[in-house]
Amino acid sequence: MVKILNISEGSTIAMHAAILLSKGPGKPITTNDAAESLKVSAAHLSKVFQRLAKAGIVHAVRGPKGGYLLGRPLSEIRLIDVLEAVEGPMKLSRCLMNSPRCGDDGCMLGGLLENINKQVLQQFEKRLSEV
Repeated sequence: MVKILNISEGSTIAMHAAILLSKGPGKPITTNDAAESLKVSAAHLSKVFQRLAKAGIVHAVRGPKGGYLLGRPLSEIRLIDVLEAVEGPMKLSRCLMNSPRCGDDGCMLGGLLENINKQVLQQFEKRLSEV
């Protein structure tokens, strides 16, 4: 079966990790504990946390009771922010083909892909406080 929405494993881990952190705001979680909870590789999660930290979505707390915390309030972090921290800016495609083939008259599918893109983007505009 063809995937309509193709999200990388890194982005999937990032969204799950952000939601995990949102469940215990103010309480740091270690990479190992988060990896165990999410059933993912601690090494992969560590790289994801580094990207999220660079984007200001999480921040590291040093020390024996350290780990990661959300870097901003839940109401200020959108799912698209998390995705783009890992993937870079989202680029919406206007064509399902690798290169457009319909010509200047527009897509044979009409506005189907544009409507789907809008709906997907609308879902990723949700904030962690809404998930």
